[in-house]
Amino acid sequence: MLGLRGSVGVLYDLSHRLLQTITFHGIKVQGIRVGGSDIPDNKRLAVSLQSIFGVGRSRARQILSELNIENKLTNELTGRELMSLREYVSSTYVIGEDLRRCVNADITRLKSLQCYRGIRHDDHLPCRGQRTKTNCRTAKKGLNATAERSRAPRN
Repeated sequence: MLGLRGSVGVLYDLSHRLLQTITFHGIKVQGIRVGGSDIPDNKRLAVSLQSIFGVGRSRARQILSELNIENKLTNELTGRELMSLREYVSSTYVIGEDLRRCVNADITRLKSLQCYRGIRHDDHLPCRGQRTKTNCRTAKKGLNATAERSRAPRN
């Protein structure tokens, strides 16, 4: 028996050698993190990339074609494919929390300018020309309650 200290040293040496060679052919990768979010292991790569904020169906296919990676299960990725996927996605696209920050900054800029779209964002109403007489009931639900409260009671 090696004991606790001996086994930790052996495990460290094995993991260090595996990381140096970057060929993880026999090891299953679990809990892959790309673009600041975890992607599921048991789905195809084109579907699992869509769990990243800012990557949709067409962009996921475009990423796979650019990297020449076939659409296989995520846990069947090799180490090199995983590293190239992480580097390509993080360097090429604005995704995840960075994209959320950009969108929120754009909306606050519109609100501060007091343009039409900014006012509609402030009022929680649609700002892209949709009709509001019969649709957007959930957005208008809170507006009616505040208008009724501010109205003076009739005698």
